[in-house]
Amino acid sequence: MQKPAPQHHTIHGKAVTGIQTGQGSDLVILHSLLTDARAFDLVLPELARHHRVTLLNLPGFHGSDPIDASWSAYNSWIADAVAAFGVHDGFTLLGNGFGGSLALGYALAYPETLSKLVICDAAAGFPEQGKQAFRVMAEKVATGGLGAIAEIAANRVFHPAYLAAHPTAIEERREALMLIHPDAFQAACSLLVEADLIPQCRSLKLLTLVICGELDAATPPVLNRAIAEAIPHARYVELPQIGHCPPLEAPQAFLDALNS
Repeated sequence: MQKPAPQHHTIHGKAVTGIQTGQGSDLVILHSLLTDARAFDLVLPELARHHRVTLLNLPGFHGSDPIDASWSAYNSWIADAVAAFGVHDGFTLLGNGFGGSLALGYALAYPETLSKLVICDAAAGFPEQGKQAFRVMAEKVATGGLGAIAEIAANRVFHPAYLAAHPTAIEERREALMLIHPDAFQAACSLLVEADLIPQCRSLKLLTLVICGELDAATPPVLNRAIAEAIPHARYVELPQIGHCPPLEAPQAFLDALNS
């Protein structure tokens, strides 16, 4: 399958980019902060066999302009972006990492627009240690640019066994990070520090699947299980020996979890 050409839209004077491919029910995907939309390249052909997939570039990524660091701003951005791409109510929303947190925030704000929510290796809120990690990354980016956190990013996205088997992973993370707008990265870190969505989850009546890699160091299983336990009737699937980004690290296991 040849990857479709990016689409560009302008919303309230700001650029939004992404790709759309496939036919069937609408599936909208939000990528992680420490990867980008290319993390879904290995699963996109299979997903596009059953869905019209809209893979958005989050604010600050690959031509999408940065936005304000607030939950309401990101919720509105998602609503406007899916409308610009012609996605109608009743779509499935899937998010990984930061994209998973955003997907959850959007679902809490606009549950009536969704048919299903899929959270992959994300968090509704972080303990103090997790918050401090985002503060440190934001500070390093402010003083040294995105390249300064390449090693940190690789160690959060991948577990030691994966890094040992893929010695180019850190440089690949550096290349991906250098394409992110620094202001957008810092805005995302700020948003994740203040995240506290668990109390709202208890009232969410939406078909929800939570997937998590057993070895995820960025958003470990305990944080993903907290989401699944807070949302009534949510289902939790843990993937053995996999880290923070299953679509990139273990595409077949990720697809199997989606279809389980």
